[in-house]
This record gives sequence, structure tokens and C-alpha cells, in this order.
Amino acid sequence: MLTDAQLNRYARHIVLKEIGGAGQARLLSAHVALVGAGGIGSPAIQYLAAAGVGTLRVIDDDAVALSNLQRQVLYGTADIGAPKAEAALAAVSRLTPDVHVIPILQRLTPDNAALMLRNVDVIIDGSDSFDTRLAVSDAAQGLRIPLVSAAVGQFEGQLGVYRGWEADKPCYRCLVGGDPARADTNCADQGVIGALTGTMGSLAALEAIRAVVPFGEDSAGKLLIADLLSLRFRTLTVPKDPACPSCALASCPA
Repeated sequence: MLTDAQLNRYARHIVLKEIGGAGQARLLSAHVALVGAGGIGSPAIQYLAAAGVGTLRVIDDDAVALSNLQRQVLYGTADIGAPKAEAALAAVSRLTPDVHVIPILQRLTPDNAALMLRNVDVIIDGSDSFDTRLAVSDAAQGLRIPLVSAAVGQFEGQLGVYRGWEADKPCYRCLVGGDPARADTNCADQGVIGALTGTMGSLAALEAIRAVVPFGEDSAGKLLIADLLSLRFRTLTVPKDPACPSCALASCPA
């Protein structure tokens, strides 16, 4: 049952036939994990909290820096030096009483990923490390949890939804391969236009909501590429790699 305050707060969701009161109730009981509370995670956290997603598990071992504030709009000058996950908790508490934030101030690794990500409904990966992204993908595969993966660089963003344990859907490794020696690129090295991270983080939140309350077309297996230099958005189909070891392992019976 939704309270009178919740009926008012989420009225614009409830009047959507694709969501309605039942869908909003599902959002309030949902649990989303966010790997990274930076440029992508910051706006995603804001919109998930505003949407009434009941529990947000924020995984980030970094602290807020002055250079973050150009794009990580969840934070302010007073947050500089504070752990991002704890600053996210404080920010969400100012936004809404309906959302519980679980801050995890640890770096996600292949050894702890499954433990950190278990028992959630959907995972958003906004990390800036290729090794971390592979660890998140493998854990999502093993746990059979939908993965929303978003990335940005300079003026371009990418967004994909992965459910590689399904026979016709790819995983993240199907897209990028498995070469851990690939050089990581980050915003400090290449730069990034701040509003792009807001765009991709908001789209990541949208896909997490879609995973909890399905509406429209299924996004799994599609890759959205946003080119803000030309203001062009393209959607590509990501094929399942028949040789992908992660998909093969996830499809094996327990």
C-alpha cells in the first residue's frame, strides 16, 4: 500500500499505464546496486532515488575531489574529501525518506564482486576501470542479475543492457572481449563534457527502472552510442559471442 504522501510524490509515475500503482510499489521494494558513484553513478543515484527505488547499494572506495564537481552533481563543495558513498547517502537523505542507501567503501574486485552484488534486482556499472567492468560482468552473469553498463569519454557515451545467461542475449564480455591488458582511459586523461555524464547516468537509471518494471521494448542486447559532437544517437545490436566463456559458464545448470 502506498501512503498518501507517496501517492502524491509519485503521481506522475502512477498515471503512466506502464507503471501505475503496482509498478511504483515494485520500485519501492526494489534493490539496485551501483558500482561507482562518479560521473555516471551520481545522476543515476539522483534519479533512482527520485523514482522511489527503495534500496540503493552504492559501491565506491573514492572520495569527492574538487575536479569531480564539474560533472558529479550529487555533490557540492562541502563534500570535498568525504567518501563518495557516504556523501551519496547524505544527499539521498535530503531528497527523500523513502530510499535506503547502503554505502560500501571498498573497491570491487573479482574476489569480492559476487558478495558485493548478491541479492539485488539490477546492477548499474559506471566504473572507470576495464578490470572492474569485467569483474562486475562476470558476477552479474553468475548471479543472473541484469547489468546496465554505461561509459563516457570526451563527447561520446555508450549504454548497454546485458543478460548473457539467456540463450539469445549477450553479456558485456561478448562486446569487449576479455583482454585485461587493455589500457584504461579515464576523464582525467581525456577530459569529458560534464553534461554528457548526466545524460548517460540518467539513461542508466531509466534502464534500471525498466528492468524492475518492464515497459516498452526490451533493451538487452542493444548498445546505444551517443555522439554529442554531432548530436547523433545510434542503437546497435550486440551479437552473442558463441565462444564467450562467461556466457557458456552462466548457461550451465547449477
